[in-house]
Amino acid sequence: MAARIWIFSVAVALFLSFSSGHDLQIVNAERRIDLSSHIVKAFLTLKVENIGKDPAADMLLAFTPTQIKHLSMVQAMAITGKKKKKTYLPLDVKPTEQPDAPNDTGYFLVSFATPLTPGETVTLEVLYILTHSLEPFPSEIAQSESQLVYYRDSAVILSPYHIKQQTTFFKTPSARVESFTSVDPANRAGKEIKYGPYEDRAPYSYAPVIVHFENNSPFAVVEELVREIEISHWGSLQITENYRLTHGGARHKGVFSRVDYQSRRSISGSSSFNALLAVLPPKVNSVYYRDNIGNISTSHLRTGFKKSELEFEPRYPLFGGWRATFIIGYRVPLEDYLFEAPDGRRYLNFTFGCPLVETIVNKLTIKVVLPEGSKDPSAVLPFTVNQDLQVKYSYLDIVGRTVVVLQKDNVVPTHNVPFQVYYTFKPIYMLAEPFMLVSAFFFVFVASLAYVHIDLNIVKK
Repeated sequence: MAARIWIFSVAVALFLSFSSGHDLQIVNAERRIDLSSHIVKAFLTLKVENIGKDPAADMLLAFTPTQIKHLSMVQAMAITGKKKKKTYLPLDVKPTEQPDAPNDTGYFLVSFATPLTPGETVTLEVLYILTHSLEPFPSEIAQSESQLVYYRDSAVILSPYHIKQQTTFFKTPSARVESFTSVDPANRAGKEIKYGPYEDRAPYSYAPVIVHFENNSPFAVVEELVREIEISHWGSLQITENYRLTHGGARHKGVFSRVDYQSRRSISGSSSFNALLAVLPPKVNSVYYRDNIGNISTSHLRTGFKKSELEFEPRYPLFGGWRATFIIGYRVPLEDYLFEAPDGRRYLNFTFGCPLVETIVNKLTIKVVLPEGSKDPSAVLPFTVNQDLQVKYSYLDIVGRTVVVLQKDNVVPTHNVPFQVYYTFKPIYMLAEPFMLVSAFFFVFVASLAYVHIDLNIVKK
């Protein structure tokens, strides 16, 4: 517990004058933390003012080391206009380091669209997403028990700037809240806990709180997902996805009763899940879903013009700590995802991330298999990923196919955005496979003639 509670009073004096090279203050801050699923979403509305003498080009967002460890994504937008005429301008956000950061604070740098002049204010909307931040307590539960979890945070916003007024709201999935830390003023009404408003908080102020509440949402965690996208210039994309799925909530204890589970689903096994929903591209065909035993028929596919939905069930329900492995495969038309750039290069435009709804992916690997003969591959993504190149040999290949490997950890549904893979390809290479097929048939034909000739000679003798 002591390691989780931050004490910043010693460091405040050293950092009262610290900022990213200029003087800023937050006039008003409102933070709303959504705890309704196992993916924690925090929405910040900040009104920032430049109280210095020089223009300010950027500002810092501060996070505790625990949050940095579980931070999946940070986004920021500038708001202009009022009410229905509001416009949102995305801002550049990137991690940064600051010298002598107190208590190993982590930072992200938000760059303003235009420098903030002295006396000017700007309103920002910030979204950050945390994974694996809900701690089951108790850590083990029986089949008939509901799942309770801890969430640890601060009643006030951790910031390197002075905050004149701020309020924090926690939204729980149900009205069942076992306990929450009281930091006056604090109150609870139904599913919402309100902390504040607090006035004139110094930089790096921190007030640790713990919320203990019920959360029976599916804690679906994909330990590893390997998605292979194979491009064939003969007309289609073949997608194969290998999943290692687990229930990341409180571990199941005792025996499992199938009779109780089927007869009293809402009571017996309320924290488990037995159905998954995958959002697939439109116009999918040849869809299959199988595990190590074979094909599973407990699935339903709904196709549409904008998306397709595959609803399926594993062979058994998943309780805390239980695992399942399975494969999803399908094809999509090539013309919907492969295009030609103005410079003559071809590029694949597909969706990054995991198609399973409300799922955390600890490790995601996407392998884009290019046609044989492709050269100069490059990937374009809106966020940082690890990139590598491999070679894959398939039927009738001579030199092998280039594989662009993209790897990212801690992936959430917000990462489901388009990405592109560019490459050069000469159409003459499309004749390689037909040439290999013709050569193979010719070889078989010649071998058959030779066999018949030898056989006739033996008969003649």
